[in-house]
Amino acid sequence: MIFISHFAQAAGTLLGLAVGDALGAPLEGLPPPEKKVTKMQSGGIHAVSRGEYTDDTLQAMGLARSLVHCRGFSPEDFVSRLIAGFEQEPAYYGPTSRMVFSLIREGVRPDEAARIAHIHNKGSRTNGSVMRGPPIGIFYSPPAVRETSLACSALTHYDSIAGECSVFVNRMISEMCRGTSKMQAFCRALDSCESDEVIERFGDFHAWPLEPSLDAVLSTHCALAVFMGSETFEQTLVRAVNLGGDADTVGAIAGALAGAHYGLVAIPHRWLVDFRHTGQVLAVAHRLWAAADRV
Repeated sequence: MIFISHFAQAAGTLLGLAVGDALGAPLEGLPPPEKKVTKMQSGGIHAVSRGEYTDDTLQAMGLARSLVHCRGFSPEDFVSRLIAGFEQEPAYYGPTSRMVFSLIREGVRPDEAARIAHIHNKGSRTNGSVMRGPPIGIFYSPPAVRETSLACSALTHYDSIAGECSVFVNRMISEMCRGTSKMQAFCRALDSCESDEVIERFGDFHAWPLEPSLDAVLSTHCALAVFMGSETFEQTLVRAVNLGGDADTVGAIAGALAGAHYGLVAIPHRWLVDFRHTGQVLAVAHRLWAAADRV
């Protein structure tokens, strides 16, 4: 294992997540488009402006800033940032996170709020903790990813499977940011996985249909399968967001994986020009990279 010796992979991860989110945002909640989307556009169920991100990036940026500020994972600090983001753009948030944050604002403890939301919604296996988790992969070395990913997921998602999906993605990102190949990163994430369901679905990812739903396993599988089967950053994201469904989140997860592998220079210039927050995301990525565990 080598140091994160340059900025390209860390920046590619965080900016790839944000660009994938923005590219997929107008397609969220809709069937696959008749004409393939290859550039930033506006519209969709949230009437997003061209190049604007959703809560996927808002939460991931909050986590990145928290990791830098606290020099590691602080549940209290991160929850406060999550609440601030929720108050800024509540319409973007999914059913699990929305209920958890609403309960916390009413004075309920985060662990209790996650349990209540899980019971009320008859489950919490949604993908919110997966989409926000990639900064953990940038910051922590591979052996340290699992514990932090599970703790971060459990703040809002009581279902442990959501945490296992987050661990898988973050482990791959940590490996690739530290010089490991795409296939080797995948194999190490698979070997260290402790969920039979996740191992079955992700281990044979080509054998399963792509279902871009809110479900953590299904949406993460989409992002992983598209990434593993693509040859460029652009090809990865175009395939991911054009699945429709939860396109912004599948795009964000696929973008983070592709960015960690291909690096910052692989992100198409036209997307960076149209994306409204390139400078802001790069600045946060640089601080996160500078603070990261360089093992």
